[in-house]
Amino acid sequence: MTMRTAGRAGTRTTPAPTGPLTHRQILAIITALLLGMFLAALDQTVVSTSIRRIGDDLHGLSAQAWVTTAFLITSTITTPLYGKLSDIFGRKQLFMIAISIFVSGSALCGLATDMYMLAGFRALQGLGAGGLVSVAMAITADILSPQERPRYMGYFMATFATSSVLGPLVGGFFSGQDAILGIAGWRWIFWINVPIGIVALIVVNRVLRMPTRRAQQVRIDSWGTVAIVTAVVPLLLVAERGREWGWTSAWSLGCFVLGAVGLVAFLLAERRMGDDALIPLRLFRNRTFSLGSAISMVLGIGMFGGLAAIPLYLQIVKGASPTRAGLLMLPLMLGMMGASLAAGRWTSRTGHYRKFPIVGSFLLVAALVLLSFLGADTPLWKADVYMLMFGVGLGLNMQTIQLAMQNAVSPRDIGVATASGTFFRQMGGTLGTAVFLSILFGGAPAKISDAYQTAAGDPGFAAAAAAHPDQLRQITSSTSLNDTAFLQSIEKTLTHPFMVGFSDAMGLVFIVGAAVVVIGLVLAFFVREIPLRTVSGIEAARADAAALTDAVRGPEHRVGGRAS
Repeated sequence: MTMRTAGRAGTRTTPAPTGPLTHRQILAIITALLLGMFLAALDQTVVSTSIRRIGDDLHGLSAQAWVTTAFLITSTITTPLYGKLSDIFGRKQLFMIAISIFVSGSALCGLATDMYMLAGFRALQGLGAGGLVSVAMAITADILSPQERPRYMGYFMATFATSSVLGPLVGGFFSGQDAILGIAGWRWIFWINVPIGIVALIVVNRVLRMPTRRAQQVRIDSWGTVAIVTAVVPLLLVAERGREWGWTSAWSLGCFVLGAVGLVAFLLAERRMGDDALIPLRLFRNRTFSLGSAISMVLGIGMFGGLAAIPLYLQIVKGASPTRAGLLMLPLMLGMMGASLAAGRWTSRTGHYRKFPIVGSFLLVAALVLLSFLGADTPLWKADVYMLMFGVGLGLNMQTIQLAMQNAVSPRDIGVATASGTFFRQMGGTLGTAVFLSILFGGAPAKISDAYQTAAGDPGFAAAAAAHPDQLRQITSSTSLNDTAFLQSIEKTLTHPFMVGFSDAMGLVFIVGAAVVVIGLVLAFFVREIPLRTVSGIEAARADAAALTDAVRGPEHRVGGRAS
């Protein structure tokens, strides 16, 4: 199949404006990128606090899982595809296409009339969201050298942190309104993306100047694309629905088998396609790339597993609303932002970065171990300290691993390298969330039962049980943890053992998370510190193209040591 590509013989590249960008120009471009990234990051959290209201309004609460699963699947499987296509066709075009798809999906989500229609439109949103983060990060690698890049990464961490806090607040606010301008409040959760997306499109189009790429005769990895969809979709499905289906059910086992077949087919397709592969296998011969991919997946497991469990502790054990729980996680977000900013400035000034993944992984392990000691009576300030430490560990890790992977590959592979790191982190996050929540909800009933047996010998509990036997029966007869709202209306003495048992079950979750992150800590010691390039991706690609032209023309075309 004949398509266009870049970075090889026969490629023609229209150069971007020459000369280094000023700080003001860089900030203008980064602002445009952050607007797009903000849309994707916000949408991952804004629906969580409103999904119950949406399900009630559309009379399909039982189908609510598909609304989040559809977005997750499409955004994950398109991430590596955007990375490869941006290396071929250019970043700006792909970024604007991603924003347009996302905005279209958002507008349609607000028009949905049932849950399955909403799930379909959320899948369309995910098709755009898959490119918003990975292509934006690849663009920063194009316009900034690896040594300059860390100075600006704090802005990206701030965007993620802000969206994590604002998401539950925005979702709770809109879903809490019966109507705004005569329209159900929850629909504005999606429509708010439309003006932000339009502004992002206008700003990107005006301020972002990237080279356009034109080439001939390159193969498109269609088989690799089909294979990765076959591998990833069943695994994401079973990760999201396995607890409901049962991990050894026919549905789950079928997904495992189909995913394994897809993985083998993907490896065979990538080997056959060579440099034209969606994720060229030669990149895994690069030690930094392969270690970075593994660390990204491991950290994704620990990070998203922890981020899924901490809000449950705040909401169920401490009785916080989803909105207040988002605010209570501010220490984690501030730790992430502060550490990322400090690590970025240090890296830009010294060029050294290897120690940050090591220190960050150590802090993550320590934070998860400390979080395992959280109990029903633990004061919130201790939880704040542990969350702050967790955030610092994340901030030292996330941008540094990505920077190392981008710096270790050639300019023509920056898009693939960036998207691969994001892809493996998302896969790890999905796996971590599924496994950790399965451990939590699988072990909680037994822990809660043990806590009530222990509490039976307490005179205060016995007196409360005698005074409110109906409330005690309501607690002990509730075998499902899907809805714990009833606990708020029950005597605190009677609910205390429930909180003790639930927090004990969470302790195991955090210990398992710490054990997983230890693997990342070990891998971090094997990452070699490659000197950071002092030229941007565009400048490096231009130099590579000039060297290739010189090699093709031969020495007879050189004048004064340069190609004529």
